[in-house]
This record gives sequence, structure tokens and C-alpha cells, in this order.
Amino acid sequence: MTALDLTHVQSQFPGLCDDWVFFDNAGGSQICQPALDRMVEFLTHRNVQIGGSYAVSQAAAEALTTGRQAAQTLVNAARPEEIVFGPSTTVLLQNLAAAMRSQFRPGDEVIVTMADHESNIGPWMRLADVGVTVKVWPLNPQTQDLQLSDLEPLMTGRTRLVCVTHVSNILGKVHPVADFARFVHDRGALICVDAVAYAPHRLIDVRAWDVDYYAFSLYKAYGPHGALMYGKYDLLAELDGLYHYFYGKDKVPGKLEPGNPSYEAAYSTDGIVEYLAGLARHHGAGGDRRAMIAAAYDLITAQEDLLTDRLLSWLSGRNDCRIIGEGVNRNSTRVPTIAFKFDGIHSGAIVRAMDDHGIAMRFGDFHSRRLVEHLGDDHLGGVLRISMVHYNTVGQVDRLTNALSAILAREPT
Repeated sequence: MTALDLTHVQSQFPGLCDDWVFFDNAGGSQICQPALDRMVEFLTHRNVQIGGSYAVSQAAAEALTTGRQAAQTLVNAARPEEIVFGPSTTVLLQNLAAAMRSQFRPGDEVIVTMADHESNIGPWMRLADVGVTVKVWPLNPQTQDLQLSDLEPLMTGRTRLVCVTHVSNILGKVHPVADFARFVHDRGALICVDAVAYAPHRLIDVRAWDVDYYAFSLYKAYGPHGALMYGKYDLLAELDGLYHYFYGKDKVPGKLEPGNPSYEAAYSTDGIVEYLAGLARHHGAGGDRRAMIAAAYDLITAQEDLLTDRLLSWLSGRNDCRIIGEGVNRNSTRVPTIAFKFDGIHSGAIVRAMDDHGIAMRFGDFHSRRLVEHLGDDHLGGVLRISMVHYNTVGQVDRLTNALSAILAREPT
């Protein structure tokens, strides 16, 4: 496979112009130039409300449509109306729970997981107010991931929805959501997937996986602060509206975008897709936009495997460090989001010392508090996390490990 041209890649991210190493990408990646260009172009030439008869308003509406069509291609949805834009994944999932609320009856069941970000747990827990029983799909004690054998005894004839993460933002392992969806559907329930920690790293194919709802944040996948949610059209049509009363149930997806989405953020999705297609084109790939996206993610995966293996190897070689989750990357099933702890050292002390080395990283529970508490890692500042994407380099990983070695030699407290 062709090696990723990192000079080209880094030239596409204007935020990579100084000496900082960004290893906090799971909190927010850098924005790619084509996405930024779309935002500037919209705000400069189309910054009006859609729905008017005049030309600039028509151009604004065209930008929103273009963004929806790009998102359709990015996730392989059947139609652009299956894309709902919002300010964040947290808000989109809260909105989804609110729009589904009237579909539940006392005694119905929803299953959430121990591995999820709170965004895909809290909104469903609140359905207990209408008599819904919320069950927790636990981590498998042997494999420390989600296994269908642990889900099966939880499901009954009253199970309506299973909410799961595609990749835990702590554990970093890719879950087989197609297998999960098939299992859940065979038992008469729906599946909602939080893909925030997956979307920057791998190709998305909602139709191949047959997921019902699928949400992720653009600002963690090379775009601005915004998010999108895919939903099967027939399911979106059944949801209660969240907008004005005259937005009928058939007004999809507008009824789920109260106040309208950020037009410039939605339009930027076309820039994200153009960046991925351009990346593939630069490396000699051809085909339609969807094929180019797939080729780009092949390149991205290969680069990220190098980064993941390099860091896991260094961490595994120390006798004072514990990796959270699997310590090896089998068949590219681990994304480069890696959490760990050093024995007896406050994680915050490590991060603050890394600031002096120009390396951006983070510590804590990353809004996966239930998981971190379950793992018993909520003491001494929680876990350390290095979250990389394809614009990071092996040299930057070595810079990180050299800095960690120097910091640990001073034994911070």
C-alpha cells in the first residue's frame, strides 16, 4: 500500500502551523482547509436565512443541501433527508430521546452500555420518568469489551432500543456494530450507535451495517463544532417534532432541527468529504466520491496503525504503566485513542508537565465517567489519554515517549 504523504496531509490543516503536537484529537481534531473554505465562502457570500425567493437565500439553501448530500455520501445513507444536523452529538442524542419519548410505554426496556460516553447513556436513563426500565450491558470481564453473550440475557419481548458505542473513547476498540444490529433486530428492537470515537478513523457504512440511528461530531472528524445524526427515513418520520407545531411529522429532517442547523457547519461537511477525496486522489486513487472516501480511509488506517503500534509498544515495555483496554492492535481493531495510567502518579501532574514540552494531551474520565469508575481508575486524576489521527507522525510519538521518560524520571507527585 502507498505510504501516506504526511507533507501533503499536514498542508491541509492550517492549525498545524506551529510546533505544538496535538494528541487530544478525540476532544477535537484540527479542521481541514476545504471545510474551513466552505465556512468562509458561506459566511462571506451566502450568510442569509434559507427559504427566500431572492438569489442569495437560494444560494444559502443550496449550501445546506450540498452539506446534506455530502453527509449522505460520507455515511452511505439512502437519501440526504436521513441526515440531521445539530450542534453536538450530545444534543442530537438528547433530541432523539425527546423525539422518541411518546413511543415508549411503562414497562418498555432500553439497554445502554457500560462502555459509552455519557451522551449515549444519560438521555436514555431519563426515560425512567415515563416508566421505561433501563438495563446496562456490561463489559465482559474476560475480554473487557462488549460481547453479545452478555447482551442476550438482558433482552426480552419488551426491549425497544439498544444504545451502544462503536468505539469507546477510553478503551479504543472497534465494536462489530453490524453483528450487534443484526442481533438486536432479530429480537425486535432498534439500535442507536454513538460513533464519535470511530468516525475520524474508519469508513462509515450505515446501510451495510443496518444501524437505525448513528451519530458523531464533525469537530472530531476534521470539521467545525457541529455534529450529524443518520436515521432511517421511516424511523425519522415516526418521531415527534421538536420544532414549531406547524412542522408536521412528515417534515424530515427539519422537524428535528429546531431553530435550523448552523448552515456554515452543515456546508463544511462537503469540505470534509472533499478533503478525503482529495487525499485519495493525491495518492493515485480514482472512482466516484464514495470510492475515494473508502480509499482515503484505507490510507488513514495504515498510518494510524503505525502510530498505535508505536505507542502501545512503548507503554507495554514499562513496568510502571497499565494500558486501559487491549495492549495490542489486532487487525486494525484498535483506533489510536489510548488511555493508560502510571503507578502512584497523579495523571494531572503528567499532563501539566507535558505542556512544557509542547504536547497537548488530557486526563480525567472524558465524560465516560461510569466506565472509568467501573474500571476503578477514577483515583489520582483518572486516566491519561493520547488520541491521535492520521496527521500525527511516528516522530511525534517518539517526542511524546521521550518527554514521558524525562518526566517520569523526575517522579512528579
